[in-house]
Amino acid sequence: MSDFAGSQSSPSLISEAEGLCGLTAFDAVGVLRKGEASPLDFVDAAIARIEQADTQINALPQRRFEEARRYAKAFRPDADRKARPGWLAGLPIAVKDYNDLAGLPTTYGSPIFARNVARSSDVTVARLEAQGAIPLAKSNVPEFAGANTFNRVFGATRNPHDLKRTVGGSSGGSAAALATSMIWLATGNDLGGSLRIPASFCGIAGMRPSVGRVPRPMSVVPFDPLWVEGPMGRCVADLALMLDAQAHFDPRDPLSAPVPARPFSEAASHPRPPQRVAYTSNLGLGPIEPEIAAICEQAAQRLADAGASIDGDVPDFSGGIEAFHILRASLMASVRGPLLDTHRDEINPDIVWNIEVGLGQSGMDIARAERIRGSLFERVTAFFETHDALACPTVATTPFLVEQRFPTEINGQVLTSYIDWMYLTFVLTLLGCPVISVPVGKTKSGLPVGLQLMGRPRGDFELLGYARTLEQVVNLK
Repeated sequence: MSDFAGSQSSPSLISEAEGLCGLTAFDAVGVLRKGEASPLDFVDAAIARIEQADTQINALPQRRFEEARRYAKAFRPDADRKARPGWLAGLPIAVKDYNDLAGLPTTYGSPIFARNVARSSDVTVARLEAQGAIPLAKSNVPEFAGANTFNRVFGATRNPHDLKRTVGGSSGGSAAALATSMIWLATGNDLGGSLRIPASFCGIAGMRPSVGRVPRPMSVVPFDPLWVEGPMGRCVADLALMLDAQAHFDPRDPLSAPVPARPFSEAASHPRPPQRVAYTSNLGLGPIEPEIAAICEQAAQRLADAGASIDGDVPDFSGGIEAFHILRASLMASVRGPLLDTHRDEINPDIVWNIEVGLGQSGMDIARAERIRGSLFERVTAFFETHDALACPTVATTPFLVEQRFPTEINGQVLTSYIDWMYLTFVLTLLGCPVISVPVGKTKSGLPVGLQLMGRPRGDFELLGYARTLEQVVNLK
């Protein structure tokens, strides 16, 4: 792993951004639409900020500055597009290194793919480009999958709140770039928490939309319902703006859904608070650091200030950890299994282990996991007959040291695999429901803490309103 200069906490990386870089994406697009600044102004501001801050963070190792400048100079939106929901008007964005961006390698954080230059942008990135985004750089990721952003191609990404610690993952570079105001929006995707965990660790907002809400790039497993593409931003309004830009129907994704009639930005601009919310510190499943539980419970209770009723009537999530382990391993074997025959020695040992678990599972194992998931979904849909949202911490532990591959214990309880510490996000993945992580406070040592809100199936619009309400009542600014 890379050893970057400056290993102490560095609040200045969070607070120094001024001018255009200090704007939220929502406000920045307003400035662009009004013509008060040009796309080139924003590109140049982002480049200056990246060159100032990223030497310590390593969030955006692949850059296309000159191409972005050329595109910004030539950017000419037509009148019809200016009124389109999600029109980004020439706003620079970052693209996660699991997505194809034409002209740059898609490495997946692996030396095997270090020279894998994309000939064209994938469906996720191409859609954002068509909506007026200007990709400026690619953000760092863990190798293939995981929640600590380090790899042998570009090294480690460090947490701007404490440079000794991880940003999480797998959308870790995206989250760090947003937290340090290097960029206004960034792509992310989520299998077991890859949008939500880095959002929580870096103090930004991340949304795992409903399955099918955002079309996904072509895959060898196009019918898999576990992983989604989604937005990352500095606040809930930014998530809504980006989701408006991303959401559309595309027949190349068999799970793709039609765009709802109402723009998601309406939900953030005119939020409707939830009426009844259930809070749990651990889904009844595992250990959690007491300080995180206390911060998140206090934040959830603040929803009462907006008129919500808060209770503890949480669904039974038993079996969720086992089911996700089985289904994730099966997915890893499907997608990356063939690499073991030719590249085993070049692959992170944690990934090798996960692939081998998947290859060794039986049909009976997968059938059991599917039955567990079906029962869990039935219980959760019954829960949503009486509740609007479920609230729980995003992560059970604080950002750990970047040299540590993964936590091995939480609050004195020993963990058994490299993903067990992520159980609060990955169990919710099983349900396909929309989930948003909102920053709600910091620990005594200054590390960010996020609270997850899960909404009912296909309830992305309503959930954005609930998350905006939470943001307002917590009021961290």
